[in-house]
Order: sequence, then C-alpha cells, then structure tokens
Amino acid sequence: MQVNVVTLFPEMFAAITDWGISGRAVKQGLVSLNFYNPRGYTKDKHRTVDDKPFGGGPGMLMKTEPLIAAIHAAKHGLHGHQQDTKVVYLSPQGRHVTNQDIVDLASLERLALVCGRYQGIDNRVIESEIDEELSLGDFVISGGELAAMALIDAIIRFQPGALGDDGSAQQDSFSSGLLHCPEYTRPQVVAGKEVPKVLLTGDHGAIDRWRLKQSLGATWLKRPDLIDRNKLSDDQQEILEQFINEYQT
Repeated sequence: MQVNVVTLFPEMFAAITDWGISGRAVKQGLVSLNFYNPRGYTKDKHRTVDDKPFGGGPGMLMKTEPLIAAIHAAKHGLHGHQQDTKVVYLSPQGRHVTNQDIVDLASLERLALVCGRYQGIDNRVIESEIDEELSLGDFVISGGELAAMALIDAIIRFQPGALGDDGSAQQDSFSSGLLHCPEYTRPQVVAGKEVPKVLLTGDHGAIDRWRLKQSLGATWLKRPDLIDRNKLSDDQQEILEQFINEYQT
C-alpha cells in the first residue's frame, strides 16, 4: 500500500516510520510512506506557506497555491495513478473515523492524507481536491499530523504480515462491533487478585464463551451505544443477560 502525506512537518512521522509495528511494516515494504511538503512547492524567496483569511479574523490559513501543488503531487505519487488515489483531509469538521473506515482505507492501493495547519485550508481546496474529511473526535489539535499518524498506524495493522499473528487485528476492540475482553498474564495473583479460573482450565470452548461474555459485558458497561448499534444474536443476548445478572448481584 502506498500512503502519500501532505504535511509541513514530515519529520514528525519518524514516530511511525522508525518504531514498533508500523516501523517494521515500513522497513519490510508492506507500506510505502511518502511525504509532500507544500513548502517545497512555493515560488517566493521566503517559501511562504501561510496567508491571511479574507474577511479578517484571528489566525492564518495554509497558502493555497503550494498546498494544491503538493496535493496534486501526492495524488500522482510515485507511479502517476492520480485517478486511483483517494484524498483524505484530517479535519475536526470531518466525520468521526470508525473501525470500518480503517478496514476500507486499508484495502486501498493508494491513499493521500492532507494534514492541515494554522486555522485550516481554503474551502475551495476542500471542494476541488478532497474526497473525504475525517476526524478523530470532537476536539482540536494543532495540526493534522498526529491524526494522520493515528490513521496510518491503524491502517498498517490490517496489512497482511504487519502483525505477528494476522488474526490479531480481527480480535481488537471494535472489529466485531464490541470492545475486547479483559486480558491477564503472569503472575497468577496481582495485588491480591487472581486470574479468572476459567483461563487456567485449558477448556478452549469455556474460555471462548467466557471471553465473549466479558466482551459483551465490557461493551455494556463502557460503551452501551455499541450494544444499541449492533444487533446481537439470541445467544449473545442471553450471554449478556447472564453478565448483567451476575454484575448486579
């Protein structure tokens, strides 16, 4: 997969390219990350990348001409496939990213991410160059780079070979529409609390059912909106009711 990023601060992405699962995936060639800095497409001697907004007001906007040039370069990428490159703008005004969005983006061959800075970008650039606006949530950060890194990291987890076990991503929270069940490791007793005994039995059927119950229970406790959003099977509903009864007694 080729991910092309339009950013004024490509150095920030060392957090993705140099470390952990994402860094290993980049080094193995599972994902190609390329950066397009609008500063490199300026034509004035000061390499200006910001401009005043019409109508006045606080803050600046990204300068339009070098930004558009950088987006066009990111669309073409290394192989000139402009029409096949989806362009996403990371924006607090965008739709909230879901796990399904990550799965869909991870299936693309080419993706361009545009990282805004200052007060944002000219709305005409959004209308003419951006396919979709996405947001991590209802809050504002100083630029789109951190949001882009979060998106890239999540996308990499769905690339074949990126994880030690390709089934790991399918067991993460939200992949089934539910939160992941609690996990435990050694020692068996921590702060006076023991590992649930079922996990020590070796009975994989019982363990799977316990994990499903805890997953349903964690979702009911922490994110009840996901319970409402996902249609539970009769078996899942029965298991959840068992959890609720046990929790309330």
